[in-house]
Amino acid sequence: MNGKVPVYDTLTQSRWYDRLSVKLMAWVLLTSLSVGLFLSFIQVSVEAVTAQKHLDSDIRQYLSTVRHSASQAIYSIDPALGDQVLEGLMSSEMIVRARILHPNGNVLSQTNRALQESPLRVLTDRLFEPTRLYTLGLYMNTPAPTHYGNLEVTIDTFPAAQRFLNRSIITFIAGLTMAMILAIVLYAAHHVILTSPIKQIIESLLRIDPAEPGLQSVSLPPQHEHDELGTLVKATNELLNAIEGHQHRRAEAEARVLRLSQYDVLTGLPNRIQFRSYLQGAIDEAQINDQQLAVICIGIDDFGSINDQHGYNVGDRLLQKFAERLNESRDTLHTSCRLVGDMLALIQFNVISTLRVAAFAESLLQDITRPFVIDDITLRISASMGIVMYPDDGAEPEKLLQQAEQTMNLAKSDGSNRFHFYVASLDAEIRERKQLEKDLLSALDQKQLQVAYQPKVDMVSGQVIGLEALIRWIHPERGFVPPDLFIPIAESNDSIVEIGYWVIRQVCQDSQALEAMGHKDLSIAINLSACQLHRTDFVSQSLSILEEEQARTEQIAFEITETAFMSDLNQAISTLQALASEGMECAVDDFGTGFSSLSYLKQLPVAALKIDKQFIRDLLDDQDDQQIVHAIIQLGRSLKLDVIAEGVESLEQARHLVQDKCRIGQGYYFSRPVFMDKLPEALDEAGQRARDILGKEG
Repeated sequence: MNGKVPVYDTLTQSRWYDRLSVKLMAWVLLTSLSVGLFLSFIQVSVEAVTAQKHLDSDIRQYLSTVRHSASQAIYSIDPALGDQVLEGLMSSEMIVRARILHPNGNVLSQTNRALQESPLRVLTDRLFEPTRLYTLGLYMNTPAPTHYGNLEVTIDTFPAAQRFLNRSIITFIAGLTMAMILAIVLYAAHHVILTSPIKQIIESLLRIDPAEPGLQSVSLPPQHEHDELGTLVKATNELLNAIEGHQHRRAEAEARVLRLSQYDVLTGLPNRIQFRSYLQGAIDEAQINDQQLAVICIGIDDFGSINDQHGYNVGDRLLQKFAERLNESRDTLHTSCRLVGDMLALIQFNVISTLRVAAFAESLLQDITRPFVIDDITLRISASMGIVMYPDDGAEPEKLLQQAEQTMNLAKSDGSNRFHFYVASLDAEIRERKQLEKDLLSALDQKQLQVAYQPKVDMVSGQVIGLEALIRWIHPERGFVPPDLFIPIAESNDSIVEIGYWVIRQVCQDSQALEAMGHKDLSIAINLSACQLHRTDFVSQSLSILEEEQARTEQIAFEITETAFMSDLNQAISTLQALASEGMECAVDDFGTGFSSLSYLKQLPVAALKIDKQFIRDLLDDQDDQQIVHAIIQLGRSLKLDVIAEGVESLEQARHLVQDKCRIGQGYYFSRPVFMDKLPEALDEAGQRARDILGKEG
C-alpha cells in the first residue's frame, strides 16, 4: 500500500534473553530449584537429628547385651572374662575403645584402636563430633543390687555419619529432580495456555495498519473464546472499529478546532492571533494608500465588581452585549476582537486626523454608558480606551497592540470613562516603573524604608489619642518616593506582605519607646492592603510579631479601605473578626469613596469610619461636601462607630467638624507626618492646636 509504513516483526528482532518465554522459564526454574533446595535442606536437617538419636539408641541397646557378662567379670575380678567381653564389643566397627573399671577408677580390662581415616571426616566431625563416650553401670544382686564398676565405651561416629551423608545426597538429588520436573511441567502449561496465545495476538496486532485500523482485526486464539484473552481480543477489535469510525469525523473536528483557535467562543469575535493578522492586512493597505489608522484597546472599568455582585453568568452576558454594541459602529471600523477578559481591540481605518479618532472615541464612550439590561438587571458601566496611531506610533502589529494595552491601563489609572492617546514617553515611563519595582525589592534590606507618624486628636478634649503609621521610602538616588507611586508596585508583586510585617514590627518597637517617654495609651493604626487582608496566615503572623516584641494588642490598630475588603468580603470578615477577638480595632479608611454600604458595615467588626480628605478639602465652601460629611457623621453615630476626619488643614475646618459632632481629627493642621525622632514635639504641638479649637488653655 502506497505511503504505508512497514511493520517489522519485533518478536524475531528482539534479543533471546528479552523474550517473555525465556524470562518465564528462568523464573520458574529458579523458583522451583529454590523451593526444592529449601525442602531438601529441611528434610536432611530432620534426618540428621533422627540419625543421632538412632545412634545413641543403637549403642545403648548393644551395651545392654554385655551388661551381665561385664558385671560378672568385675564381680569375680576376672580380667580374662573382661577381655572376652571387650573383644566381643570390638567386633562393632564403631567402637574404638572399651574399658571395665572398678568404682575407684582402677582398670580391670581395656582395649582400643585408631579412628577410621577419610577426607569426609572434616564434614562428619562437624555434624556428629569425632567420638562419643557412653558409660554403663555394672550391678550384682548380692543379696541387694550393688554397684561393682562401670563399662566405658568410646565410639567412632564416622560410619553412622557416612551412612547419613549417603542418604542426604540421595535426598537432595531426588528433591532437585522433582523440582526440575515440576518446573518443566509448569513452564509447558504456562506456555501453552498463555505465552503462545499472547505471541499470536501480538503478531496479529503488528499486522494492523495504524492509518486504517478497521480494515483488519486481531485473531482470536483457539480455546480462548471465553477467558480473559478472549475478552482482550474482543475489546481490542471493538476499539479498532471505534478508532476507524472516529477518523471519519476527524476532519470536522479539526475544522472546528481551527475556528476555535481563531475566534473567541463567548463573543464570536476574532481572538488576538486572528486580530493580529487582520491588523497586518490593514497596515499593508494603509501603507499602499498612504493613510493612517488607529488601533483602540478598550476595557470595562471595574469589571471584576460586576462578576462579584451579579455572578459570572451576568458578566459573560454583559461582555456579549458589550461586543454587539461595539460592532454597531461597523461603518467606521475595520474589525474588532476580544484580546482577553473584558479587554477588546478595534481598528479604525482611513483616519484623516487624530481629531476624528478622538470624536469617535468620545461617541463610543457615551454609547457605552447607555444601560445594559440582562435578566431584569440594569447595569450602567463605563470604559477606558488606549489609542495608538499608525504610522506615527509604530508599524508592527504586536507592538501597536502592546502600546494600546499600556495606554488603556494608564487611562484606567487616571480614572474611569476616558481615553488616552499613546505618547512616546510612555515607554520611558514603563521602564522607569520596572526599575522602581526592582529597587523596591531591595529597599527593605538596605533600610531605605522608614515609618512616619501622624497624630489623631480628640478635638473636644484637646488630647492626642492615637497615631497613624505611614510608610516612607527615601531612595538613595531619587530621594523621597511618594507612597502613591510605590505602594501599588508593592501590591502588584506581593512584596507588600513582607513590607507590612516589617511595619508591624517597627510600630511595636516605636510604641514601646513612646511608652518609655511617658506617652501611654496611644493606639497606632497601620494601613492594610488587600494582599495582606486576604492572607489566611496574616493574623497568626502578626500576633507572633507582637509576642516577639512584647507589645500589647490594644496598642495596635488597623485601617482598611473599602476597595480592599470588597474583593473578598467573606475572607475580610474572617480576618477582621480574628483581629477584633485579639483586641485589635479596625477602621474603614477613605470612607465614602468606594462601595459605601450599610450591608457590609453591619457585617464587618469595625470600630471607626475615616472620612476621606477629599470631602474635607472644600468643606467650608462646597454644600455637597458638607452634606456628605454630615451624613457620614450621623451614620457613624447611629452605628456607634467613631468618626475620624482626615485631611483637616485649618482651624475653621476643625471647628466646623466639632460643631457637626465629629470629635476626632487628623491632618496637617495638627501635624504633618514625622519620623520618630521628632514625634514628641509633634505630639505636644498637635495637642495644643486641638485645644485651640475650643479656646482651651494648654
